[in-house]
Amino acid sequence: MYNKKMYQLGSNPSAIRDLFEYGKKRKQEIGDDAVFDFSLGNPSVPSPSIVNETLIDLITNTDSCMLHGYTSAVGDLKVRESIAEYLNKTYHTSVNSNLIYLTVGAAASLTISFNALVNPGDEIVVISPFFPEYKVFIEKSGAKLVITESNQETFMPDIDEIKKCINKNTKALLINYPNNPTGVMIDEESLKALCKLLKEKEIEYHHPIYLISDEPYRELLYNNKPYLFVTNYYDNSLVCYSFSKSLSLPGERIGYILVNPRCLNAEEVYFAVCGAGRSLGFVCAPALFQYMIPNCLGYTSDLSIYETNRDILYHELSSIGYEVVKPDGAFYLFVKALEKDAVKFCENAKKFELLLVPSDSFGCSGYIRISYCVDTSMIKRSLSSFKALYDSYKEV
Repeated sequence: MYNKKMYQLGSNPSAIRDLFEYGKKRKQEIGDDAVFDFSLGNPSVPSPSIVNETLIDLITNTDSCMLHGYTSAVGDLKVRESIAEYLNKTYHTSVNSNLIYLTVGAAASLTISFNALVNPGDEIVVISPFFPEYKVFIEKSGAKLVITESNQETFMPDIDEIKKCINKNTKALLINYPNNPTGVMIDEESLKALCKLLKEKEIEYHHPIYLISDEPYRELLYNNKPYLFVTNYYDNSLVCYSFSKSLSLPGERIGYILVNPRCLNAEEVYFAVCGAGRSLGFVCAPALFQYMIPNCLGYTSDLSIYETNRDILYHELSSIGYEVVKPDGAFYLFVKALEKDAVKFCENAKKFELLLVPSDSFGCSGYIRISYCVDTSMIKRSLSSFKALYDSYKEV
């Protein structure tokens, strides 16, 4: 008999993917321009030119056996050295290339990290709202998912609520900033308070409590907001990163795990990461895209387009009457639904050809996520539908 848990996951796709597939079908029926698909966080801005230039140069001037062959299981050393050098220069930290593990995107980074750290009976705390696949990744590792709410006014970590969730079984806390789905960036005061709490709990329970930072949107920050690199604030930390969003390369699946060199027994934690990668079959990330990395560090797609999209949607929806959380980064807008049941609200939105993701998928209720990594022209065309949706509720 096949694994029933895996069947359940496979036969019930995520709400985001399900909506995306609905959108593709609907576009075939009534035309692309008539459907306003805000479902998927799929970058719409082209990769910076350095990406294609580097790939062309590699394909043209590199021996194909090397270019398409295996690298070291953990990733090419020179690539890892370039990443460490870039991080140290950019974030004034002191990371070590021998504690970097190249992966098949952020999903693999997270999956490997959870499996590297978790023992039977362990718990991992996440702060809602959170990316839905966290639940899948954490539970597959054998850990118990523990959900704590953020501050419902600011969507910053609620330290008092987190404190209630931490116990002797807590192995790690997972953070994601800028956050998917709110776009909110943690402030330094909150990060320091969070780290202080975790340090106190480490002393109380006599074991490390890891802080895992999921950072695919690290570069997608607006208004010159600084990124707070977690290794500078907390010793027992791991960073999970993907180039998918910064370089508009989600389909190429390339990223890395970084173990903080100040982590207790850092080398042993790293070997656990290596072992988890081996056991899951996540060894030797795509070689061509490994070799692309050194040339492209520090580059991003044109983020001003996302900022323009954010500003249009935020101001226009607010002026219509929607309650909107203003994002500091990423490319998501978190909007309060016009009724308590966000799933029902999103079903009603389909009547106006608006494809919106209910917040239930993200571990909280009453909101919707709008992914604005789409053509600006589509956003402008959608505004009359948002107004019509709003008016339909006011008429009741």
